[in-house]
Amino acid sequence: MGAAHSNDHLAAEKIQSLLHRIDEAANAVHKPHVRDGVTARERIEQLLDENSFTELEEIAGYPLGHAHQDQVRSYGDGVAAGYGTVDGRPVAVFAQDATLIGGALGEAACRRIVKVMDFALKTGCPVITINDAGWAGTPDGGSALGVHAKIFRRHVHSSGVIPQISLIMGSPSGCAVHSPALSDFTVMTERTSHLITARPELIKAVTGEDIELHQLGGARSHSNTSGVAHHMAGDEDDAIDYVKSLLSYLPSNNLEEPPATPGPADMDICAEDPALDTVVPGSPNQPYDMAVVVEHVLDDQDFLETQPLFAPNILTGFGRIEGYPIGVVASQPMQSGGCLDINACEKAARFIRTCDAFNVPVLTFVDAPGFLPGADQEHNGIVRRGAKLIYAYAEATVPLVTVVTRKAYNGIHDVMGSTHLGADLTLAWPTAQIGNMGPHSAVDLLHDAACQEPVTADPALEEQRAELTAGYEETFLNPCAAAERGHVDAVIRPSRTRQHVVRALRALRSKRETLPPKKHGNIPL
Repeated sequence: MGAAHSNDHLAAEKIQSLLHRIDEAANAVHKPHVRDGVTARERIEQLLDENSFTELEEIAGYPLGHAHQDQVRSYGDGVAAGYGTVDGRPVAVFAQDATLIGGALGEAACRRIVKVMDFALKTGCPVITINDAGWAGTPDGGSALGVHAKIFRRHVHSSGVIPQISLIMGSPSGCAVHSPALSDFTVMTERTSHLITARPELIKAVTGEDIELHQLGGARSHSNTSGVAHHMAGDEDDAIDYVKSLLSYLPSNNLEEPPATPGPADMDICAEDPALDTVVPGSPNQPYDMAVVVEHVLDDQDFLETQPLFAPNILTGFGRIEGYPIGVVASQPMQSGGCLDINACEKAARFIRTCDAFNVPVLTFVDAPGFLPGADQEHNGIVRRGAKLIYAYAEATVPLVTVVTRKAYNGIHDVMGSTHLGADLTLAWPTAQIGNMGPHSAVDLLHDAACQEPVTADPALEEQRAELTAGYEETFLNPCAAAERGHVDAVIRPSRTRQHVVRALRALRSKRETLPPKKHGNIPL
């Protein structure tokens, strides 16, 4: 009896010791951030469903070493990592803790991050990273060397297999910034998050350039100029809500279909929408808001836009058709007349490839007169970088539906999800103009040089030019002529666009297409 009592006492001591270590790991190291009073674990718990977080290697760690002899044991090494659920769906997550040695990543931190990423890949669930700092640490000597490379490798191996989303809640710098760039989506918070490869002080010392941190790598800079950020949140709550919305459109992995909430299969939900019959102005040079068209075709007019501040001449984002997630790519005539430039091509190409990787159909709306002309576009590689858009559409095997609302001249018709590039169905509105070039350019090229002279001085020449332009539009740019040549599958009333899109996507849910066997393609990077 005495031995049994002694064993019970010993077990109780060990349990108490474990509880003390867990409590120490949870509270003693991960202190609230001065900026917002939120800990790394609290950020994870805010993202995940209540009481769903299970931490991996919770009490992992080791003494900080000779440089920090007087500090407490570094449980977790400045990273909270594990798994849980978002809206009932499994996800893996880790959050960096900038309160410990500035968020430096040591050997134990790297081990925990790698373990979580490997766990996500093996179980087929999304991985969400909450970045708060993350430069390679020195407390554990040379063992921190290469920590980021191990993480980068996991990002690459997970690419196109599981969704990867990075939340920037602080100011990662140096090598750490490449981890968000390797994710599928990066979300930053205005005024409080930054991404920089070198701090302003270093830049000034090396180049003499004097620039403030927020101008160099703040959320607005990465949302407007660099295109690194997919969403600029007003605060951390907004950022977390956006991540949850993104997850609602994406499958857990590339072998699953996106989460759907289909309603009854009833075409009554696709009643005609007369507003679309008048959305395109009478003048071909007058802009209109393509976002209105997009919203009128989607369920509940609900459109989750990605990179709204970057390359605004093209829209990308997610919506639903009959409860099924769909990706949208759309020209925006309100910006640069909808012309494609380098940024627009790369923005759309990356989005299309993301949709294709995760089995999300792509709906494209086209109204663009051409590629944006200019020496800077040519010198910065519009030929090479514009080819990324061609590559993305031609490579995609998900259902592809294209709607031409107005202009689709020459190369634009080819590269913006045309039938010839692989679209399963191409529709055109009566206002569509599909041809080798715009009417004015065609008249200049095909007719007498007199028509190229200023016509304001001669009413006869002005009238002649107008007749030639109208004749070209009617003969060659008429969407019915494009349909006769097989360039479009149907010319439809704009008010019936949703009906046609619904029917097409219903039929295409069983689509099966494979590409020729290969190790991987060689996209023009």
